[in-house]
Amino acid sequence: FSFLQERLRYMLVLLLLLHSTDSFYVPGVAPINFHRNDPVEIKAVKLTSSRTQLPYEYYSLPFCQPSKITYKAENLGEVLRGDRIVNTPFQVSMNVEKKCEVLCNFPNKPVVLTVEQSKLIAERIREDYYVHLIADNLPVATRLEFYSNREEEEKKKEKDVQFEHGYRLGFMDGNKFYLHNHLSFILYYHREDVEESQEHTYRVVRFEVIPQSIKLEDLKADEKSMCTLPEATGSAPQEIDPTKENQLLFTYSVHWEESDIKWASRWDTYLTMSDVQIHWFSIINSVVVVFFLSGILSMIIIRTLRKDIANYNKEDDIEDTMEESGWKLVHGDVFRPPQYPMILSSLLGSGIQLFCMILIVIFVAMLGMLSPSSRGALMTTACFLFMFMGVFGGFFAGRLYRTLKGHRWKKGAFCTATLYPGVVFGICFILNCFIWGKHSSGAVPFPTMVALLCMWFGISLPLVYLGYYFGFRKQPYDNPVRTNQIPRQIPEQRWYMNKFVGILMAGILPFGAMFIELFFIFSAIWENQFYYLFGFLFLVFIILVVSCSQISIVMVYFQLCAEDYRWWWRTFLVSGGSAFYVLIYAVFYFVNKLDIVEFIPSLLYFGYTTLMVLSFWLLTGTIGFYAAYMFVRKIYAAVKID
Repeated sequence: FSFLQERLRYMLVLLLLLHSTDSFYVPGVAPINFHRNDPVEIKAVKLTSSRTQLPYEYYSLPFCQPSKITYKAENLGEVLRGDRIVNTPFQVSMNVEKKCEVLCNFPNKPVVLTVEQSKLIAERIREDYYVHLIADNLPVATRLEFYSNREEEEKKKEKDVQFEHGYRLGFMDGNKFYLHNHLSFILYYHREDVEESQEHTYRVVRFEVIPQSIKLEDLKADEKSMCTLPEATGSAPQEIDPTKENQLLFTYSVHWEESDIKWASRWDTYLTMSDVQIHWFSIINSVVVVFFLSGILSMIIIRTLRKDIANYNKEDDIEDTMEESGWKLVHGDVFRPPQYPMILSSLLGSGIQLFCMILIVIFVAMLGMLSPSSRGALMTTACFLFMFMGVFGGFFAGRLYRTLKGHRWKKGAFCTATLYPGVVFGICFILNCFIWGKHSSGAVPFPTMVALLCMWFGISLPLVYLGYYFGFRKQPYDNPVRTNQIPRQIPEQRWYMNKFVGILMAGILPFGAMFIELFFIFSAIWENQFYYLFGFLFLVFIILVVSCSQISIVMVYFQLCAEDYRWWWRTFLVSGGSAFYVLIYAVFYFVNKLDIVEFIPSLLYFGYTTLMVLSFWLLTGTIGFYAAYMFVRKIYAAVKID
């Protein structure tokens, strides 16, 4: 019991540390100081929809264009996310109000949308697309106000405010389509403290928009491109009829407000979009349950093992021991090399590569160095780290391959460097062809694909070979017992020792530890939310490692007690059992949370889910395998073998 108390105390200290880590923040970019009247550039990022999962470039729709279109140079992560950051014709100056201004064309000569363009806009409105803009690297958000289920008296006083990323392109009413053609920008600035003689400097700390749909006839505009907005009650929205040409004006207004928010905390608005309170409660709940279960498991296993070892080592009862059944009986076969040792060691090498990459990425992100303000940094870091971790993957794979009596180390190294990355690249390439067909900005451009191939064969492959060479030359793992020449016969196994039953049983505990976090990760990937709770994620990752290791040890112990010594492959498969539950959860999420109906978005969802499940299986399988291997070596080293 004191052991459990000690664990809980350690866990609470860790939680407190993680809570402080969550609020610690290293901004991704240096702050920009503006003087009054300085231009604040509004850029467009992309159009997104959780219904189609296909991002599009801003100018794929007939929006007003500046005289010269310039795209921002992007990092690898931004390209893979489908961001195409481009300038827009919005003229915004620091702390200068604009009541209403026509964006392009003159009031007497409105924008004319052709039938094709009208059809495209109507289709994007039907598909529920959002437009994403940025000002000073801050994404635009739409404020949503609603009353929560509070007491009646409180309701009158206070509304709950939540923010939605981007703004809706338009809306539907019946079978009619309406476009948001007027944008009311609300920008918040923080006035910096300066000496009396100096001019005040300002920093942008929030960027909101109120999109409106206003009919061309209701927008009263003059020759100077100024316009007056109609009264809210009397105005009709701007309809887009997909069967004919449409005339409209794109207009915008700018309003500035002073804010107390400091520049360093300006992202907090975007990051508190979901209820953190529930997150904390559910995570602590699963942490306590998992540590409690794993504590009980450890105690049972340790007590049973001590009893076993004490019985096996009693020298006076040699005859009884000979008749004993159990794991000691298979000592001459337990380290017999399995079938396909090269493939097993290659998969485990890739698992080590993934483990190192994920651990470093989550730890660095937890320190705030991969915050959402450094757009695409997380994905870029993950790609490069996976390439460089090839040296560790190769080393562990090479050493294990030699332990399993393998001889063809060059072929083994090539297999390690190409098996898992080859599957990932193949699936991504097929999906990319479908995205190309849809002309989406989510399609990876051909030069980027060539660059990724060069990284794979120019960085990852040589590093895997290097690691494999040293791993293969190193002394193989020291197995405490010799292997018999003739394999022992395996008795008939009970139904619950079946591989599939094992996968189902072993997957529950690790999946239970992390399924709450899985919901937030899925929301971030599929519903364009920001994911920033890396403190939680680090804790969940530790719990996952602990629970995978323990469940794997329990399963291999039961297997050896049933006198089945073929544990190498089985442990790897069974430990990755939680990946099966992740797959089931992904299907549940697709059916219940997402509104995807078309073929290509569904294909993308299940294609990327397959990659996620495969990677997760490799990761958990590798953790479980190494835990089981250490356990088997320890217990056979503890008994006396004649």
